[in-house]
Amino acid sequence: MMSTKAFALVPAVEREQLMGDRERVSLECVECCGRNLYVGTSDCFVYHFLLEEETAPGGSATFTATKQLHRHLGFKKPVNELRAASALHRLLVLCDGSITLVHMLSLEPVPSGARIKGATAFALNENPVSGDPFCVEVCIISVKRRTIQVFLVYEDRVQIVREVSTPEQPLAVAVDGHFLCLALTTQYIILNYSTGVAQDLFPFCSEEKRPIVKRIGRQEFLLAGPGGLGMFATVAGISQRAPVHWSENVVGAAVCFPYVIALDSEFITVHSMLDQQQKQTLPFKEGHILQDFEGRLIVATSKGVYVLVPLPLEKQIQDLLASRRVEEALVLAKGARRNIPKEKFQVMYRRILQQAGFIQFAQLQFLEAKELFRSGQLDVRELISLYPFLLPTSSSFTRSHPPLHEFADLNQLTQGDQEKVAKCKRFLMSYLNEVRSTEVANGYKEDIDTALLKLYTEADHDSLLDLLVTENFCLLTDSAAWLEKHKKYFALGLLYHYNHQDAAAVQLWVSIVNGDIHDSTRSDLYEYIVDFLTYSLDPDLVWQYADWVLQKNPEVGVQVFTKRPVDDQQSRFNPDDIINCLKKYPQALVKYLEHLVVDRRLQKEGYHTHLAVLYLDEVLQQRPSASGKDAEVTETQAKLRRLLQQSDLYQVHFLLDRIRGAGLPMESAILLGKLEQHEEALRILVHELADFPAAEGYCLWRSEGRAPPYRRRLFQLLLAIYLSPGPSAPELAVAAVDLLNRRATEFDAAQVLQLLPGTWSVQLLCPFLMGAVRDSVHARRTTQVAMGLAKSENLIYKYDKMKLKGSSVRLSDKKLCQMCRNPFCEPVFVRYPNGGLVHTHCAASRHTNPSSPSPGART
Repeated sequence: MMSTKAFALVPAVEREQLMGDRERVSLECVECCGRNLYVGTSDCFVYHFLLEEETAPGGSATFTATKQLHRHLGFKKPVNELRAASALHRLLVLCDGSITLVHMLSLEPVPSGARIKGATAFALNENPVSGDPFCVEVCIISVKRRTIQVFLVYEDRVQIVREVSTPEQPLAVAVDGHFLCLALTTQYIILNYSTGVAQDLFPFCSEEKRPIVKRIGRQEFLLAGPGGLGMFATVAGISQRAPVHWSENVVGAAVCFPYVIALDSEFITVHSMLDQQQKQTLPFKEGHILQDFEGRLIVATSKGVYVLVPLPLEKQIQDLLASRRVEEALVLAKGARRNIPKEKFQVMYRRILQQAGFIQFAQLQFLEAKELFRSGQLDVRELISLYPFLLPTSSSFTRSHPPLHEFADLNQLTQGDQEKVAKCKRFLMSYLNEVRSTEVANGYKEDIDTALLKLYTEADHDSLLDLLVTENFCLLTDSAAWLEKHKKYFALGLLYHYNHQDAAAVQLWVSIVNGDIHDSTRSDLYEYIVDFLTYSLDPDLVWQYADWVLQKNPEVGVQVFTKRPVDDQQSRFNPDDIINCLKKYPQALVKYLEHLVVDRRLQKEGYHTHLAVLYLDEVLQQRPSASGKDAEVTETQAKLRRLLQQSDLYQVHFLLDRIRGAGLPMESAILLGKLEQHEEALRILVHELADFPAAEGYCLWRSEGRAPPYRRRLFQLLLAIYLSPGPSAPELAVAAVDLLNRRATEFDAAQVLQLLPGTWSVQLLCPFLMGAVRDSVHARRTTQVAMGLAKSENLIYKYDKMKLKGSSVRLSDKKLCQMCRNPFCEPVFVRYPNGGLVHTHCAASRHTNPSSPSPGART
């Protein structure tokens, strides 16, 4: 059991004020209504006191009871019960089996003498059903065996309204609306006196203990159950709360939310309704009365009256937190919700959650602390401020007052234990990363991101770069100094870039690559700089470092120009300026010209010629003496040939002059082809290179997109070169036969037959002849079909013409034009297929004005 100071016991009425020196007189019952305190004694007196509460400077409460008067009721029996009916200004007094009505101030019986006779105990209905504000409902245990009676009590009269029989003799009663909660001799029951329906609750032995039946709220009662349990029951006969475990000898009980207070002959015990634990024990000898009067708890012995003063819930919660009893404090705080205004409760509860979070944090219970911080909407700077140097120097943050915790900083909290410090820093990294994008960060984003950067830097965490390349609010001055202190120069460059200081960023990265400063964050930093400059929108920055990147690696450095977005290249960078810059770097220049010619396909003669010349120079340097068909073709030479074939923009004569005598016959043939000097080009391919596939490919290349006669002329020329007399006539004859047999459709058979030697056999040229004959027959038949179709179409038109001529048209001055509705003045008209007649000028205007009315679909 963990103790909690929830109540203080304060004297209210001392023995001397009640009995003076009368030793045998004892206090029997108590009633309190506002400031009025009434006491009934064993010698049939009723005392009236005014009870004043004062708060001492230390916060404790004191009570002063001023006696007003006392009156003897005229019986020789003790006063059993007192109940105030403030609406009627009456006090109900049970003495000697009768309930008497007396005035609350004068204690005089009512003049009418109204009273209720034959009562052993009674209870007021605090949830009345009559609806009359000028009466109170009283339920009595009658002296009649097993009988309950219900009365309406007015200022000077009483009226019985119901009499109900019970299964056993009732010993104690509490009432709520139509429902009676009764302690019988062997059990507790709920009885609806309106319907007579009874609901058994649980057994009770009246011979062993005194029954307790207390109404604690609307339709809910507290009962002394078996086994020393305080049981809760609703009018439906169920329990919505867990029972509390109190003493077996309890003589009185009350509820002051969230506590149940129980009284026995030795102690007053306080139990929580929230977690059912006993929270406080107050020694109290010979106590026999415990009552709750509108929230004021009064206990009494036979000689004196005391008040149980609840300590403020906030103080109770703070005491629990000070004892690190976080769960109990939170349970108590949640339970206080119903008794505190909503706005005040929310402020209080958030602060309690924050305090609890710091307690869990100090115990390294990080998951629990995080949840409490988030639920309590903690100003995250409260947590950051525990870590030395993490808050920016420009931050105006001051800690909450009163403070949420007792720690100066993290070193005091961990007592210098570096392992604990490291755990706390890891927790803060995780927490800040989670809250930086939530509402918790609103207004504090600079503090959060700057602290996060410092933590990442100190821990050499991978997330540092992620933080800097995404949206962040790191303060430049603090962050830059911290990164420089920890030699995180690459990250510092990213910070500069995010703050639009690209020149400072690139300068820093260049210094790393040059070895002036050391930072091994990225092994590919040079390529990163190239990529950064490629997408930079600052032309001055690009030109400033263009020479540096090209000197390091021309082929990679040129990407600063070649990989730029096309729009940026057109608007900010003139290709001619770039070419001038690249003249010192031939490899880079070739790459850039390839980008202009091949990738961007710029149609500018200078670029195409320049690229071709550079290719040619490299080819000549690589192969000064290699020539002929068997010479290995280098990559550059292949690019040169491809450019010469595909481009029409370079200076052909200039390149041809450079190539002559350079041992590049294939390139010469391509250039001659561009000049339409096909015979010379083919002779080079056939006689000089003996590359027959290349010669055939040449014909296809040069005739691409041309009319069929042009292609036939090229193949006819190639065949003629094959068949011309010469030293390699046998090889050429074989090439000619292959050409004819594979490309039969590309030749005019009649012309070919005139060229062929008479010694060649038909079998040798069988594929060619079959193809030629098939082609000729196909052409003849296609022509016949076309002629037949033309004749048919002509015949159809002739038939339509004859039909039109075969019908006559009668024209008179009574005929009207179907468009203008005027008569015809001359025998000139236009007739539509539907028979309609219109003037020629009307028909003409219809064609020029489509919206004109139309007498027919066709003319």
